[in-house]
Amino acid sequence: MSIPLRLTDRKREAILQAAIAEFLAHGFDATSMDKIAASAAVSKRTVYNHFPSKDDLFEAILLQLWDSSAALAEIRYQPGQALREQLMALMQQKMSMLNDKSFMDLARVAIATAIHDPVRAQEMIARMGAREEGVTTWLRAAQADGQIRDIDPEFAAHMLQGQIKAFAFWPQIAMGQPPLTDTQQAAVIQTAVDMFLAYLAVSTVG
Repeated sequence: MSIPLRLTDRKREAILQAAIAEFLAHGFDATSMDKIAASAAVSKRTVYNHFPSKDDLFEAILLQLWDSSAALAEIRYQPGQALREQLMALMQQKMSMLNDKSFMDLARVAIATAIHDPVRAQEMIARMGAREEGVTTWLRAAQADGQIRDIDPEFAAHMLQGQIKAFAFWPQIAMGQPPLTDTQQAAVIQTAVDMFLAYLAVSTVG
């Protein structure tokens, strides 16, 4: 059973959701803390109590985006289990995240802001610290187990996930295409995993 949020937590969440909506509708620079407060139905003082500035609000949005992606770390590498089976599960989780409307809204805000002010985005990402993403962690463990060829695991993670995003993220973000059907998702995941393992797996047997 989920635990009800405290009033202060509910207000913080309302502010975050209002900020996401305002940034999406008007852009970062054109959105004021007054607009966010009105949209969240809280006082401007309440907004500043939670977030001292718009930059802090945007950083919180980036952190939500990161936390959604970092949830992939919950699938740990299992020695002795078939690589394909593990990667299929990992990429299915990735695909589910990319089909989540809240995640896509967060991504649109982050991308739009980065395009208009890349320096601000880079500074905030740097402030978030270096935390390794789940697919990279899985690949690093598979390498340590001698199952994946010697390659930068971060590069390999981008290569694998890039194949998924080419069909299930960028067309939806940039061109407004609808989410993939279940059949399309399965085909993209299977092809991406098989191509990846054909190139990088030491052995795909077992």
